[in-house]
Amino acid sequence: MARPPDKRKPHIHAQSLGETAHHMKGSSELHISLGQDFAHRSPGTRTRKNGKYAAAPWSTRSQGLWNDIKSFRWIVVPSSSLKILLIVGLLWASWEVVAPYVSRDLPNPFAPLFFISHHIPTSSPGDPRYRKGYLDLVFIAYHIVFWSFVRQMILVYLLTPVARHFRVKKAKLVRFGEQGYAMLYFAAMAVWGVRIMSQLPTWWYDTKYFWIDYPHWEMKPELKRYYLMQASYWCHQLIILLLKLEKPRKDYNELVAHHFVTLWLVGWSYLINLTLIGQAVYLSMDLPDTFLALSMLLNYLRWDRVKITVFAVFISIWSYFRHWLNWVILYSVLFEFDLMPESSKRWAPEDGVWMVWWMKYQVFVPLLALQGLNLFWYFLIWRLAYRAVKDITVTDDRSDVEDDGEDDAEGKDD
Repeated sequence: MARPPDKRKPHIHAQSLGETAHHMKGSSELHISLGQDFAHRSPGTRTRKNGKYAAAPWSTRSQGLWNDIKSFRWIVVPSSSLKILLIVGLLWASWEVVAPYVSRDLPNPFAPLFFISHHIPTSSPGDPRYRKGYLDLVFIAYHIVFWSFVRQMILVYLLTPVARHFRVKKAKLVRFGEQGYAMLYFAAMAVWGVRIMSQLPTWWYDTKYFWIDYPHWEMKPELKRYYLMQASYWCHQLIILLLKLEKPRKDYNELVAHHFVTLWLVGWSYLINLTLIGQAVYLSMDLPDTFLALSMLLNYLRWDRVKITVFAVFISIWSYFRHWLNWVILYSVLFEFDLMPESSKRWAPEDGVWMVWWMKYQVFVPLLALQGLNLFWYFLIWRLAYRAVKDITVTDDRSDVEDDGEDDAEGKDD
């Protein structure tokens, strides 16, 4: 017999909050796959086939490095992704040792995988600058493998034991891992984003410097690394979706399209030297997503009182970053665009300038569309908050049935 809900404590049901988070994922929320079921990510997991046991297709059990590379299983096998990272590291170190005896002037061909490239030699040694270039693609490729290793290590060896320790329902283990990794990633990138902005003239959203002295093609090294790490992360997420490593969703096609659009926006802002405004938008997305993921985690842990407090904080942070600051940015695009030098208002990629008159609207319209999506999710957030205040317990009978069914099914598999 199901236990009646506790009327003494306010409770936002996991399904209710989950639905809000599900709609929000179109902006920047992370969707990490843990495999087709929880067992697939456990080391040594096997599936029965013709009376025999074999490694599950997307388990974390290695089938040999070369086989893992050919089958793309290195994405979910942390030992294989680590080996790839170490092999490249060994090649780099070997070149550093051997090169002085062979050719002192020949640069290390493996360095662009580890370090950002295209240093501007005329920049000050004490304040170096970097430009964009084709070797940035090599850096992104290597760090796609890096994110694969980090993701699986955190999911398998950190979040899984934490979920089990706190007795998270089996039906929610996958979602717990997704939100836990999301929280860690967005928190780290938000802190890094704040640090980077503190080094820029745009601190704290001093928007006129988005345009003054454009083009900003001479990047600080930390800003360039930040941008490329974000790009490699989203490429990694797109691979996960295309390989269908996460549980199928009804909006799978839309989610794939969203990731393509995200990568297009990242690449376009990087290409046309709008990294200062791009970094500001990144920060306005990452920080509120951290608290969204935290709210979801507390929901799965059933820490009701803390969850309500965090959710209230989340609404405040979301309101400021996703709406007020985004409107500030939109205002800047419309009314501060002309602060850039007249010499930059032309289409001359060879000089790093692209800002002909119609580019104002090419920048404004996507940001306005993003704000429209944020307003839609904002409506869902406040609807959830209203339901929580109106009813002491916010429940969804369907979710209880579905959760119980998933638990039973997984219990049979065990």
